[in-house]
Amino acid sequence: MDEEPDGGAPPQPEREAHERLEVLGEASLRRDGSSNYRVRVFDLSQEGCKVEIVERPGVAEGVWLRFEGLEALHATVTWVAPPLAGLRFDRPIHLAVFEALMRKLKGR
Repeated sequence: MDEEPDGGAPPQPEREAHERLEVLGEASLRRDGSSNYRVRVFDLSQEGCKVEIVERPGVAEGVWLRFEGLEALHATVTWVAPPLAGLRFDRPIHLAVFEALMRKLKGR
């Protein structure tokens, strides 16, 4: 059987201005009308990330992602292939904040 998950395979992403870097970290994710829950973050760029989801959001759904010690980031779900989803931040993370976050995540 060659069927793909409901969300299909992750689409080939458009070329991003910032390269995604592999990390293994945690953050809190919240869908509108839901409670926060912890997610694992597998890669990260200033513009978005890939997370392991518990509750399955829809493509184009808005979510809030919060890394410990940082303000919550609003993002849009760009693809879903359970148990993973791709998020694109509404506003890129400032470079200095991103570099500090990467140091923190890689230091775990």
